[in-house]
Amino acid sequence: MAKRSARFTCQNCGSVTTRWAGRCDACGEWNTIVEESDGGVGAGPRTIGLAGRKGRVFPLVGLAGEAKEAPRIVSGMTELDRVTGGGFVRGSAVLIGGDPGIGKSTLLIQAAARLALNGQRVVYVSGEEAVGQVRLRAERLGLAGAPVSLAAETSVEDILATLQAGPTPGLVVIDSIQTLWTETAESAPGTVTQVRASAQALIRYAKATGVAVVLVGHVTKDGQIAGPRVVEHMVDAVLYFEGDGADRFRVLRAVKNRFGPTDEIGVFEMTGSGLSEVANPSELFLGERDGKSPGAAVFAGMEGSRPLLVEIQALVAPTSLGTPRRAVVGWDGNRLSMVLAVLDAHCGVRLASHDVYLNVAGGLRIQEPAADLAVAAALVSSLSGVALPRNSVYFGEVSLSGSIRPVARSDQRLKEAERLGFTGGIVPLANLGEAAGGALSGAVSGVEALADLVARVAAGSAGLEAPARNPGISGRPAPKPAVAFDRDRRPAGNRAIEGAPGRLAGGPT
Repeated sequence: MAKRSARFTCQNCGSVTTRWAGRCDACGEWNTIVEESDGGVGAGPRTIGLAGRKGRVFPLVGLAGEAKEAPRIVSGMTELDRVTGGGFVRGSAVLIGGDPGIGKSTLLIQAAARLALNGQRVVYVSGEEAVGQVRLRAERLGLAGAPVSLAAETSVEDILATLQAGPTPGLVVIDSIQTLWTETAESAPGTVTQVRASAQALIRYAKATGVAVVLVGHVTKDGQIAGPRVVEHMVDAVLYFEGDGADRFRVLRAVKNRFGPTDEIGVFEMTGSGLSEVANPSELFLGERDGKSPGAAVFAGMEGSRPLLVEIQALVAPTSLGTPRRAVVGWDGNRLSMVLAVLDAHCGVRLASHDVYLNVAGGLRIQEPAADLAVAAALVSSLSGVALPRNSVYFGEVSLSGSIRPVARSDQRLKEAERLGFTGGIVPLANLGEAAGGALSGAVSGVEALADLVARVAAGSAGLEAPARNPGISGRPAPKPAVAFDRDRRPAGNRAIEGAPGRLAGGPT
């Protein structure tokens, strides 16, 4: 008898080695390598008795031909259908991840109940909760009367046998993929081998029967879906449910979608009766802002096809530490470091001895580079103590040379701002042509370099008309505008920039 070998698999990335090690060479994680039998799924054709089967000949076709739109199952939840591209595609597999307690099960039980009430047969299989727990949640949400078929099971073979025995469902929800196990793999539930084998069996069932399958996945401490990355490549769509557990807002974001866009988001609000859809997120995110406080700028961004206005909050404070702190919530910390470096190198705004805290209000996470200009405006406003105009929006990408690059769909951003009552905006100079004749066309001002914006805040205006006495605004910006950090004369009252204490040069006293 041949000697049975063993292999070692990383539980974080799925890489396979022939010997154990404390640290995975592929992903760099410690204590994630576990010994697994070499006779499990993926060991080779001989393991499953397919070594002697001959391949079949399949036809080859050309690129030209009739292409039909994929049939979808509309859930009735507008925000969920927006993210999925118009509804769940029949025969597709969708992976939904999120932090524990963020509301994944609540979202799916609401969607399953709506589909069941609309005539679709929906099967909800819970591997983490008992049937009684799911029923309590449905009763609390007022969905106990929905004809959803419910079960608590973790065996993949039993789940597939039950699904094939009855009428073909329209949607199957598996909560969650990490709790399932299959007899074809010898590892424990939750390991890479089990997760991969269980997902493969469910996806094969979805493709063969045309049933839409939704898999719920756990997330790691880094916010990534736990298990091998190959599972994300196997499914057709990957959705992340984001939000702070202490905040009532939730954001559903698509990071992969073979049947729709990948830059759409759905916004929900957690209430006592479940998740309610937010049709107008801009009003929700801006509803409680204080326009009289310095350090706040309204960013007009785009999330997929939807314009979205959100408040950028910045706090700049002197520090007594050798290394100042840089804390960011809802934005990329590396991009903040870049904006700070550009402010220092090209605008004379010194922040090396200040702590910087940046926050995106409402728990939203922004990934668009167009937020650079709004972030810079909030930082300079907080440093100087001068509040920005309440009714102005900001967007534009800052380059390493200090210039402001144009962004796409500026007209949609300004239309959304006008609809919400904003009267002005600071945009890249190259986008002024798109804004001409449109929304806020007479009240939009363009900036060519970041020094232009800093000079406007220094003049106490930061508005739409640039004061003529500041050479950094009219024409080309000055190489070093009159906004310089005074290291020797900084008093305890936070004289951060040369001029009046706590003010930019030329600002109101």
